[in-house]
Amino acid sequence: MPYGFPTYVSVQEKIKKAEKMLAKLQAKGMQLHPVAAFTGTLAKTFWGKSWCTNLEHYADFANRLPRGRDYVRHGCVCHLEIKAGEVRAKVLGSSLYDVAVHIATLPARRWQALCAGCAGQIATLIDLLRGKLSSEIMTVICDPATGMFPSPKEIRFSCSCPDSARMCKHVAAALYGVGRRLDAAPEELFTLRGVNAADLLPPTLNVAPAAMPGTLQVEDMGALFGIDLQMDVPRPDSPSK
Repeated sequence: MPYGFPTYVSVQEKIKKAEKMLAKLQAKGMQLHPVAAFTGTLAKTFWGKSWCTNLEHYADFANRLPRGRDYVRHGCVCHLEIKAGEVRAKVLGSSLYDVAVHIATLPARRWQALCAGCAGQIATLIDLLRGKLSSEIMTVICDPATGMFPSPKEIRFSCSCPDSARMCKHVAAALYGVGRRLDAAPEELFTLRGVNAADLLPPTLNVAPAAMPGTLQVEDMGALFGIDLQMDVPRPDSPSK
């Protein structure tokens, strides 16, 4: 680290480093669910975009989340597991760090109000998971105060790294990793919040799909919150911690 500046590490080197760490962990027999490296838009579907938009709606998070964008893009989230009320991740920086994010499950009364607000307006569970929803239902689900997505007071997190920042880049990468995961597995948001997606449907349609549906592109989710969500703009490469 000459003259006090971190040694430059290219994007390809970071990706290769993450791949080597992933292979090393798998060789030890660890069951991992990584977020693969990617280019372009961070999230593409209604659920993935809505998750990221919600986080960036809050000033305390918006100022810190960008630190994790490169990490998730470069495949540094070697493991991401979503359970009821909890996200566990392993994120590669200068070392491999353990991240824990605890998210409150939806209170029964709030979930009942959400179900009532969507009553009779969602055709099938497949449409729900694809994000094939009216603008009115999108607004109900994405409402910052009463919708599906958590507020800062409902989120607690920790990381094993030595960074003293309230939200380190490893936590930020894990949070963005959740948005990326919801693109492929939107049902995991309902798992995380401790509710059953089928409750949003009329009783006669309250059945699970035979297979995971494809995803639907939804644009301008930031408009729901009145902010400019810029996840498509490439960011300069920055040194890993």
